[in-house]
Amino acid sequence: MSYPLYVAFIWHQHQPLYKCRDRGSGTLGQYRLPWVRLHGTKDYLDLVLLLERYPKLHQTVNLVPSLILQLEDYVAGKAFDPYLEVALTPSEQLNIEQKQFIIEHFFDGNHHTLIDPHPRYRELYGLRQDKGREWCLDNWTLEDFSDLLAWHNLAWIDPLFWDDPEIEGWLKQGRNFTLSDRQRIYSKQREIIGRIIPQHRKMQDAGQLEVTTTPYTHPILPLLADTNAGRRAVPHMNLPQHRFQWEEDIPRHLKKSWTMYQDRFGRTPRGLWPSEQSVSPEVLPYIAQQGFEWICSDEAVLGCTLKHFFHRDEAGNVVDPEVLYRPYRLETPYGPLAIVFRDHRLSDLIGFTYGTMDAKQASSNLVGHLEAISRSLKSRQHEGGTSLENPWLVTIALDGENCWEYYYKDGIPFLESLYQTLSDHSDIKLVTVSEFIEQFPATEIIPSEQLHSGSWVDGSFTTWIGDPAKNRAWDLLTEARQVLANHPEATEENNPEVWEALYAAEGSDWFWWFGEGHSSNHDAIFDQLFREHLSAIYTSLNEPIPRNLKKEVEIHEIRGDHQPESFIHPVINGKGDEQDWDKAGRLEIGGARGTMHRSSAVQRLWYGVDHLNFYLRVDFKSGMQPGKDIPSELHLLWFYPDQIMHNSPAPIAELPEEAPLNYLFHHHLGINLQTASTWFEEAGEHLLWHPRASRAQAAFEQCLEVAVPWADLQISPDYPIRLTLVFADNGIYRTYVPENALVPITVP
Repeated sequence: MSYPLYVAFIWHQHQPLYKCRDRGSGTLGQYRLPWVRLHGTKDYLDLVLLLERYPKLHQTVNLVPSLILQLEDYVAGKAFDPYLEVALTPSEQLNIEQKQFIIEHFFDGNHHTLIDPHPRYRELYGLRQDKGREWCLDNWTLEDFSDLLAWHNLAWIDPLFWDDPEIEGWLKQGRNFTLSDRQRIYSKQREIIGRIIPQHRKMQDAGQLEVTTTPYTHPILPLLADTNAGRRAVPHMNLPQHRFQWEEDIPRHLKKSWTMYQDRFGRTPRGLWPSEQSVSPEVLPYIAQQGFEWICSDEAVLGCTLKHFFHRDEAGNVVDPEVLYRPYRLETPYGPLAIVFRDHRLSDLIGFTYGTMDAKQASSNLVGHLEAISRSLKSRQHEGGTSLENPWLVTIALDGENCWEYYYKDGIPFLESLYQTLSDHSDIKLVTVSEFIEQFPATEIIPSEQLHSGSWVDGSFTTWIGDPAKNRAWDLLTEARQVLANHPEATEENNPEVWEALYAAEGSDWFWWFGEGHSSNHDAIFDQLFREHLSAIYTSLNEPIPRNLKKEVEIHEIRGDHQPESFIHPVINGKGDEQDWDKAGRLEIGGARGTMHRSSAVQRLWYGVDHLNFYLRVDFKSGMQPGKDIPSELHLLWFYPDQIMHNSPAPIAELPEEAPLNYLFHHHLGINLQTASTWFEEAGEHLLWHPRASRAQAAFEQCLEVAVPWADLQISPDYPIRLTLVFADNGIYRTYVPENALVPITVP
């Protein structure tokens, strides 16, 4: 019998609990941030409405209970966040603090996709960028503020709804928005949000969609069971001072999500998305006992479980696909659980890279990867053959809301192209996970005790524990949990507030933002929310709030040197757009590296990657001109540690005999800083350099920006490489950065 290649898309829709808690009563009050409302109008409904147009395609969507609760609050008119409150305030009543807040935060969002397409919104953004915030505060009219309040909400409405007569009218109106207009925009937001849960239920009842759930407030279950689980992947991890061990909270979260699901969808859930795809042997019995049939995790967890490294070819495809593309069976005391592991790279391509590509090119690239997987599986069959002799399942699982902000028209052209291609494809079939495991039950067994304890991030928990600030947060949580345990009379029936506060504080998101690794312009608010949830535990028990909950877990300040925080996709135009480089790595050069570089014309380096390119940005002192104030050439030289290949000395005269300048390099990109022209070379035999074609881009205006395609460097995914930057005039050495170091890069 022959089979198509089965593909399961799982979209994860999640927001943490943004409600603050009243210090007096412990009850939930105002929302601190607007992301449930804004993503509710842009990302949750359109995803499934678009899928509904392609009935042959089946998918899975995960709706986190904490998201559902907040969506329902907005629909009921019970949720008000600071952004919404000022949007519904008459312009003439706005005070100075509110106007400052509007100028600072009402451009939150990717300006390339959410702001620039709308002329009036782009005009206001340009004024803030060019004139500055103080100028806007002093010179903007009430009409300017009213238009900005309207546009921030309009821009977050998905383009799929732009043919709605009211929305179409507002988009054409462009300016001179009144309070009445803004009130009606808010009503439209509630109308869209109100359709989200019913549409998911309708499509699940029709059989095209499977809706899954997550532990109640998105806690990392293995760390609730025991924070020492962090050392299974990182044996020498620094742990919190106090060990958190509250396994009994696991069934509480699972039961609450199960009950909520039954109430909203009229059936019991079959699949569970473990928060952050985090699993461990200890949590499996609880999941099976609650009644779940399958869970999902990441390929890194499977690799660590099987002690198998997933090698990929130069195109990024797994070399041994039969290990990854199948469900596995986990035995528990309460029956078996199926587990699927996502293809990390394919998921990341959608999440972080395809938004920078032409929609049809991106969809063709994804389908091409799926076809390559099918060919690879066929080639490994004992009898060969032109069709698949066994059913294989490729799992693509990712955040279903944040990536679309970087796509043209919120990803609609990409998804339309992808869905049409897959609808017409005879050898690829999209299924829900339950459909697949019901027809093809997992036969390959992983002993439960062998399952690795880890998450989707590097197969470890380091994103949520181990950093000093993260550990301080765990200690605060442990202390509060013990206080609740000291009050056995406080049950969920007679004191629901204290338990809701605990569940909220146990969510994974707070620990994500603490410490190194991730940062946003809302870090202080996340810090405050976490401490408010903990404070509510004490308030609900009539216990004094500890002094350490009244000060921040960490000091939120602008950092110096740091590693990249995420993929980046800058526009290479020499302007150094702040949003484009926000998640890049940074190295301070001028004034930060000792006497030699205090007079350096280079202030800092920014660097980062996506699946297409390596990116570099060089900030110079203001007004520096190539060939006059700074050398006329920049040479990028790539060093490949522990890689067997031809290497050559840097092709630059008068180079000092010191590391790392005296290393042997494999690739060299020269950039003429006066013309922004480039030339590319590869090392060959006999220490010679050979010209090679390149699609590298460079632009120099306010700064130097460079993009170098991975296709030029021809290196396998996941390989670490290093870079040094050498300045020269007519090929004669002048200086280099960073001093006594190399820029670290990992090929995605």
